[in-house]
Amino acid sequence: MPRVVTIRTVAERAGCSIATVSRVINRSAPTSADVEARVRVAIDELGFRPSEIGRALKTLRMRTLGVVIPSLTNPVFAASVSGMEAAARARRHTLLLTSTDYDPTREAELVETLVAQNVAGLILTVADADHSPTLDLLDSARIAYVLLHNEPQASERPAVCVDNAGATFALTQEMIAAGHRRIAYLAGRFSTSDRSRRRHEGYRAAMSAAGLAPEEPLELDYLGDAPGHVPTLAGLFAGPGRPTAALCSNDLLAISVAGALRALGLKVPDDVSVAGFDGIALGRAVYPTLATVDTPTRLMGERGVDMLFAMLEGSAPPRVEHLPFTLRPGGTLARAPDPARRRAIVRPVADTESPSKPL
Repeated sequence: MPRVVTIRTVAERAGCSIATVSRVINRSAPTSADVEARVRVAIDELGFRPSEIGRALKTLRMRTLGVVIPSLTNPVFAASVSGMEAAARARRHTLLLTSTDYDPTREAELVETLVAQNVAGLILTVADADHSPTLDLLDSARIAYVLLHNEPQASERPAVCVDNAGATFALTQEMIAAGHRRIAYLAGRFSTSDRSRRRHEGYRAAMSAAGLAPEEPLELDYLGDAPGHVPTLAGLFAGPGRPTAALCSNDLLAISVAGALRALGLKVPDDVSVAGFDGIALGRAVYPTLATVDTPTRLMGERGVDMLFAMLEGSAPPRVEHLPFTLRPGGTLARAPDPARRRAIVRPVADTESPSKPL
């Protein structure tokens, strides 16, 4: 069977990106003479023929927006994609959706693939908006994009987000006002989420402002289940001098942590209060309901598309837009327990215990 030659095959032979091969074929952007020569040689040697159908559909593909998010299963990003889809559909555009699975090394590959599809622009959530080779390339190539959820410190990188540090500062203050003095900070991996890192900054600032010592962050996997977190949390929450509150960098992690604390024989919030960040609907469905920072995730997606089109039409310069957040009270946050009545861990609960019991 003859080998199928694709644009990726040409890119591998020429030693360049898929996006570069696309630019050479479509003459959509300038490339160096050396790179163009390598691409032309690879095309000839491989006998590659760009699809005439693909060329005919180029205009249609230009009515597509490329989307790169960290996870297809996190409700936060699902809500944002829903907002993007509605705003894009109103402009007769569709979305081409991809996910990095929280792997920063996949960002460049996915973006190159989307650019090769001649998308009109990109909406992305990256691992680190301020130190991103992928964004550096998009900037240098002048390809329009908007960041979502990321909060870049450089205003020339357009983004729609919330004040992550400010929101966590306010939530930490709520915990302190409830009498909590030792508050643990449980975070998603800083290397895969600058949002998690910014939220930790807000926690540290609030603790310091209250004259309290911030805890060192404990980094956990975002989507780890409660049994997987039990051994990690056992040491931190085993003794009578344990933290009385756990502030988590997102809601999925908070729900998992609450389950792990229950598996360790602790009650939420009687023994340990728990709070998250994002305001996902699932947080209202668990018992007790999750205290969290409520963020307008669907609106974030809509505004991201609005900003991208404003840039494509030349009617607005790149900027960072902060959307409002609210603190959502929940049953997982209560007053700190009386130190004299703190209980040590009674017993670990078997992993097979029904997950339907209260957190």
